[in-house]
Amino acid sequence: GLFLDGKGRMTVPARHRDILKAVADDRLTVTKHPKRCLLVFPRPAWEAFRTKLLTLPMSAEDWRRVFIGSAMDVQIDSASRVLIPPELREWAGIERDVYLFGMGQRFELWDKARYDAHEASVMASRPPEELRNMVL
Repeated sequence: GLFLDGKGRMTVPARHRDILKAVADDRLTVTKHPKRCLLVFPRPAWEAFRTKLLTLPMSAEDWRRVFIGSAMDVQIDSASRVLIPPELREWAGIERDVYLFGMGQRFELWDKARYDAHEASVMASRPPEELRNMVL
């Protein structure tokens, strides 16, 4: 599995490296997700998301503050590692073992134990009707 080294760096999986170099020039933005994981955006996808956030009405101001206020720009280094900022690691409960999920235009980075607990609760819940009609 994936893990962070002693300095808080994660090696970007090979299957994502080429696309991140091509679409984002190895530049990423990391921010908080309401499920207490981290969102990791290739920079152009972050800029599009940020632009959409800024057009939302004032009723979304608290959420806008969470996403934009906690966003930090990071870079994939020459050894294919990315430093996950310590304050974001702490907030998401990330110490060493992690999962990285590709979710369309962005990634989610989860502490492994936190995700395992989250997934167990998801699996125990009733899927939305749209999903049941699709796959179950």
